[in-house]
Amino acid sequence: MPTLRIALAQVNSTVGDIAGNAASVREWSRAAADAGAQLVAFPEMMLTGYPIEDLVFRDSFVSTSLSALSDLASLLAADGLGDLAVVVGYVDADGPAATSSSAAPGAGRRDASALLLGGKIAAKYFKHHLPNYGVFDEDRYFEPGRSLTVVRFGGVDVALTVCEDIWQAGGPFTAARRAGAGLVLNINASPYELNKDDVRLPLVMRRAAEAGATVAYVNAVGAQDELVFDGDSMIVTAGGELLARAGQFTSELLIHDLSLPAADAKPNRAEKTDAEPLPIVEQWIDDEMEIVRVALPVEPRPGGRDKHDGGIADRIADEAEIWSALVLGLRDYVTKNGFRSVVFGLSGGIDSAVVAAIAVDALGPERVFAVSMPSSYSSEGSRDDAADLAERTGIDYRVEPIQPMVDAFLANLALSGLAVENLQARVRGVILMALSNQEGHLVLTTGNKSELAVGYSTLYGDSVGGFNPLKDVPKTMVYRLARWRNTQDDAPIPSNSITKPPSAELRPDQKDSDSLPDYAVLDPIIKGYVDEDMGRDELIAAGNDAALVDRVLRMVDLAEYKRRQSAPGPKISGKAFGRDRRLPITNRFREGL
Repeated sequence: MPTLRIALAQVNSTVGDIAGNAASVREWSRAAADAGAQLVAFPEMMLTGYPIEDLVFRDSFVSTSLSALSDLASLLAADGLGDLAVVVGYVDADGPAATSSSAAPGAGRRDASALLLGGKIAAKYFKHHLPNYGVFDEDRYFEPGRSLTVVRFGGVDVALTVCEDIWQAGGPFTAARRAGAGLVLNINASPYELNKDDVRLPLVMRRAAEAGATVAYVNAVGAQDELVFDGDSMIVTAGGELLARAGQFTSELLIHDLSLPAADAKPNRAEKTDAEPLPIVEQWIDDEMEIVRVALPVEPRPGGRDKHDGGIADRIADEAEIWSALVLGLRDYVTKNGFRSVVFGLSGGIDSAVVAAIAVDALGPERVFAVSMPSSYSSEGSRDDAADLAERTGIDYRVEPIQPMVDAFLANLALSGLAVENLQARVRGVILMALSNQEGHLVLTTGNKSELAVGYSTLYGDSVGGFNPLKDVPKTMVYRLARWRNTQDDAPIPSNSITKPPSAELRPDQKDSDSLPDYAVLDPIIKGYVDEDMGRDELIAAGNDAALVDRVLRMVDLAEYKRRQSAPGPKISGKAFGRDRRLPITNRFREGL
């Protein structure tokens, strides 16, 4: 049987940095070649970054992608890598964008994969299945491909596929079986959510069985606005054996020697795995995709002499997964957008303490600036906890009392009750934005998903900021993360911040429980209503008190206008606020009415 040493480049790209992304392809391709690889595959849209959203409608952007792809093929050859097969994602076009009056059905922008070899673009493939759910809008942007590209390289037939192609039965993987492919390459930009790695392996096993071929799945790592990509690349045989698996949230090359069937263009036998029962071959959808075969003109470079096993990386615990996603999401947002540092209010409470620890892990203490902004209602314990955290982490820390500024407002405005509470939060927001303007920091807001859901925040006050690391983290998970982080090499979060009752400290003896149900009760209702789209009756049937359900749902519905103005933050759940959940602000529908 022929042997191919393949490398899966689990790497980070930046949307719009086409030159920088191309340079990264060259750098990682050199590393793959130095390790004896004969074929290296990069993630979906590696050349342009992903997702490119409405950039796809700009002819200038598409033409830059196409010219950069051609240049990259030449540069790889000039680097002495002309005999290394390099598979890279990019944006292609065979017609005007869908927004153009001259757009024609069946042509347009394409989410594409190209194989570069011998200084040329040797083969192309256009993504067939286009996701249009959750965070994805690919029907808006792309036209689906109608044919499967199968390249013959090193005596092996290799099929090219892209991301969503593996998430749906039929289409490219059934066509790969019909084509007799020995290897199916699947390049991905698959966003993270908790425990998604548990879903991927059975999925890849099913598609490998469907194709009757080994599947090499490579995923991006990094973050783009709200989305985080966690890697978790892998190689699975047709029989369901996991041969190699990369780590989570790490940039790396997964290199593995594969013994593959010699190319013969005969249909593969569908396999069965131990993952779960699989339908018989005839039940798989076969939309009779055209098979385009390409015989590559260049023989593979000699492989390494000693057998190379990529190994199987250990999975990490839930809290470690989420923490890694939040750290990566913040680091890439700050770095890719050119901010040198971050600033936020450090109250001594649990939320700002966890944000501080995330920021230090993401950026280092020298780039983290925290401000204590006590009012007359701020407890001495909270002030001490804030100072304690600053000392533990080594961040820049200052104290700016707000009471004189609040008093100045109250001397000129007749305010009372909730208005005075909100005034304190807004004065703090003004201070943080002033420091941002003066010193160039990105302001982080520290509210969690539970508060965002029910509107327990002050617009233009504690919600002010450019990025929110905890936007998709429920309050109960904030506590879990704090406890987990304190079990690591250091303990950055004061224990008192974890154990004391949560409070905004905007009036005497205030507690969150004065306004909200206990978070252990509240969070499951929010998860059911927001993440799982459960209705009132379903939530009550799940064991929740009817009056409490009505109260929580009303709070969630009425807070939509606040959420629409909230800062972006990393997605870690099945449905995050923002691009993942889109509801009208003006909306009179109420559950149960």
